[in-house]
Amino acid sequence: MKKIKYRLVFNRKGRLNGEGKALIQIEAYLKRKRKYFSTNIYVFPSQWDARKQRICGHAHSEELNWMLAERVVEMEQMEIALWKRGESISLRKLKECTCNSASPQFLPFMARAIERGHIRESTKENRFTTYCLLSEYSEDITFEGLTPYFVSKFEAWMVSRGYHTNTIAKHLSHLRIYVNMAVMQGIIREEDNPFHKRRIGHEPFKHTHLLPFEVEKLEHVKFPAKCQHLQVTTDAFLFCCYTGLRYSDFVRLGSKNVHKGAGHTWLYLKAQKTGSDVELPIDVLFGGKPMHLLDKYADCLDKFFGLPSNSTVDKQLLAVARHAGIRKHFSFHSARHTNATLLLAQGVSVTTVQKLLGHKNVKTTMNYCEVINQTIIKELKKCRKR
Repeated sequence: MKKIKYRLVFNRKGRLNGEGKALIQIEAYLKRKRKYFSTNIYVFPSQWDARKQRICGHAHSEELNWMLAERVVEMEQMEIALWKRGESISLRKLKECTCNSASPQFLPFMARAIERGHIRESTKENRFTTYCLLSEYSEDITFEGLTPYFVSKFEAWMVSRGYHTNTIAKHLSHLRIYVNMAVMQGIIREEDNPFHKRRIGHEPFKHTHLLPFEVEKLEHVKFPAKCQHLQVTTDAFLFCCYTGLRYSDFVRLGSKNVHKGAGHTWLYLKAQKTGSDVELPIDVLFGGKPMHLLDKYADCLDKFFGLPSNSTVDKQLLAVARHAGIRKHFSFHSARHTNATLLLAQGVSVTTVQKLLGHKNVKTTMNYCEVINQTIIKELKKCRKR
């Protein structure tokens, strides 16, 4: 029994569409006969390497080539299924199998695209939360089923679950990314894009930071015996108030990141989010307070840096705030904003704060100057009235 041979063919009919692109097809060859199967992927002639049968020079070349390879594998699997059932292999039966196959599913496409995307691991994890939420909402999401009505129902479902407006906007934005990717690959027609002319609503986001007297409350908070585990969380939060570290960088720290040299103790790390090198003189920052915390946990640094998940820590901080008598709602990331606002309030230059925080653009750091000018005086006046 002869096996079907497959190869990719570009612009078989020698015609370009209105955008100047042409279709890539799969040619199936058996017993001197050929049949052609659409991949629904269109590219410009300059983006097709006929010798290597690959897409090149495209912003998403790698993802598209994976899609082509997987389509060929799917057809080979259909051929194997025919063979296992004892049926004779023919191009006609292969065509029938492809026509009778179930409607392509969106969720597997989204999962593959996230996993193979050239994005940071933290971004992948964030987008996988949307994937999981979509799976919870409906396990059977076809490309044809991605309509404006589906998006509206998904949004209403998130509202009914009590999600914040900006959280809903985040998940819809993630969904839009992969819907647009499907449009770009020709799986969904542009006119069928459910996000066409759809505006995703956000609420203005304000950075939360603690004022000096609130940080001092955390430094002196006392926990009852049954809540002693909150002390580690509090100290970790304070360490990041003094150093400006993100949660993702703090939990990756170890003794290897601490070095003594030039008369000072330095914390060296590469920021996970930006890839920037960060160097912090921890024996100088805020009078050496971060150094004192490291000394406190010198015998159990793994426990200090080994925090539970970010969401768990944020929930613990709600309890910490209650014990410390702080009415403000803050998260672990608020420590980074606290660090920036306190340093700027103490007169440290913007460029120095930029370097300490590892910001690539000084405009990002300048946002904290605006927070100081508009917020700190207002909040300090509130404190005098209490």
